[in-house]
Amino acid sequence: MHPTVDKVTQRIIERSRPTRKDYLNRMNALKAQSPHRSSLSCGNLAHGFAACNQGDKDTLKFMNKANVAMVTAYNDMLSAHQPYEKFPDIIREAARGMGSVAQVAGGTPAMCDGVTQGQPGMELSLFSRDTIAMSTAVALSHNMFDATLLLGICDKIVPGLLIGSLSFGYLPTILVPAGPMPSGLPNKEKQRIRQLYAEGKVGKEELLEAESKSYHSPGTCTFYGTANSNQLLVEVMGLHMPGSAFVNPNTPLRDELTRAATEQVIRLSKPHGGELGLGDMVDEKSIVNALVALLVTGGSTNHTIHWIAIARAAGIIIDWNDYAELSSVVPSMTRIYPNGQEDVNAFHEAGGTPFLIRELLSGGYLHNDVNTVVGYGLERYTEMPELSDEQLVWKPAPEKSLRPDVLSPVAEPFAPDGGLRVLDGNLGRGVIKVSAVAPEHRKVEAPAVVFNDQNELKAAFEAGDLDRDCIVIVRFQGPKSNGMPELHKLTPYLGVLQDRGFKVGLVTDGRMSGASGKVPAAIHVYPEALDGGPLAKVKNGDMVCLDAESGVLAIRVDDQEFAGRESEKADLTGYHRGYGRELFGWMRRAASNPEEGASFFWNHEA
Repeated sequence: MHPTVDKVTQRIIERSRPTRKDYLNRMNALKAQSPHRSSLSCGNLAHGFAACNQGDKDTLKFMNKANVAMVTAYNDMLSAHQPYEKFPDIIREAARGMGSVAQVAGGTPAMCDGVTQGQPGMELSLFSRDTIAMSTAVALSHNMFDATLLLGICDKIVPGLLIGSLSFGYLPTILVPAGPMPSGLPNKEKQRIRQLYAEGKVGKEELLEAESKSYHSPGTCTFYGTANSNQLLVEVMGLHMPGSAFVNPNTPLRDELTRAATEQVIRLSKPHGGELGLGDMVDEKSIVNALVALLVTGGSTNHTIHWIAIARAAGIIIDWNDYAELSSVVPSMTRIYPNGQEDVNAFHEAGGTPFLIRELLSGGYLHNDVNTVVGYGLERYTEMPELSDEQLVWKPAPEKSLRPDVLSPVAEPFAPDGGLRVLDGNLGRGVIKVSAVAPEHRKVEAPAVVFNDQNELKAAFEAGDLDRDCIVIVRFQGPKSNGMPELHKLTPYLGVLQDRGFKVGLVTDGRMSGASGKVPAAIHVYPEALDGGPLAKVKNGDMVCLDAESGVLAIRVDDQEFAGRESEKADLTGYHRGYGRELFGWMRRAASNPEEGASFFWNHEA
């Protein structure tokens, strides 16, 4: 193992010892009671299989066959989740072929940040993760099941499914991806048209045409945002069938991988002699593997929040210092938009996750002594699935990257570090992703332009008020303020300013998209403005330093003067009502800070 990776892992193990022990004790106690179906009364069991056909009823009367729970995020409005419509039938058929049963245990919400970006609905986005976790727990609470298949793919859905399932961590669990849509309009062209629209040089019709050519069919968006980061991280953790993350939907190979996941989770179940559940597989080493995978690929900044919450659900405590220390030593091995011009389909064709895992193992960056859904160690995850005579087989990943401009060997990385930094200073603590930021833009010192609402920035841009060096402060965007929406809507405006030759940066207590790009952005800054954090004291014209190289986020104002300033207040009532936002007030009030996962689960346990 690389010594720094090993050091960070050992630190996490020591830090997590009490909470991890408590978690495993709870899971072991529950495991000892399984199959839980045997504890149900006759009335309970009759309710549980009333809608089944007679064959499935006969199977479920006995305790020596598995009943597989499907928890699905299917809906047919979202491209990524529309393919899940036909998955239950494939899974039921595969389960019956194993002499077992599969039932849809429940559904979870699945909202799309692409649809809600810049809209009021985005203010529910972060909290949808914990809502999904709770709905997953409700689905599994019937005690009918011996194993779980999780059908979800996008931003908050996979973290929510994992958090909820970890409360049932004694059950073996496999995540079943649906895959990305085929490539559409090149990302560079899409971004060019977005910036032209921001400048008023093309109209809405041209913009909609470009967007429709980018997002054009069933499957996930093809850029490397949060959804595709989810898939890569989960595969590196050994919770997918090997090589399945980026196989396109509605293909024979995709369907065979879904069947294989069903058969494998049944083999892992207690009625078939299995002993390990999800809680055994999500341990400190697999969490570190996920962080390494995130960093070497320049993945979504959202996972500096979500993977902290997932880890805590398994009794494991990680923080931003762990991310930053790993980032300082792991190489940057991919160029996928927004960190390059190609998409995840090109990455997959280059060798994909199997090639990446093999290279990282050879470089000592991944722990191989981990349990996965296909056995001990990650060797199976260095193989790529394919169909041979209509049979599913796995073959070794290519020896060399088939697209060295997209996926590099570990010995010849695109950059020597992972591109994620922690920022600290008298403006608070936050993170920044620099993998898509040119070196000359990584340090900005400029006057502040302060906004309390992201929509104010557009008006200032159109009025020409931002045609200068500036650091844009967008505050009152934290979890407690308005649910911590992504501020991706700001990206085209800030990108235009940078292209005009101005030094520009963003500082916010909100989030940026998983597709954070070329403009330096200090995000997730806390204490948030609503809590009286330093951002609430910044005034227009204050000199601000955002230095990603030295990890500094500071205001150049006399310490005594700054401390004596009154914190600005903002009227947020307009963000707390309408579009269902009034239902989430208790989540806003109870949310922890981003470095603790921006969740209410663990700080406010009953």
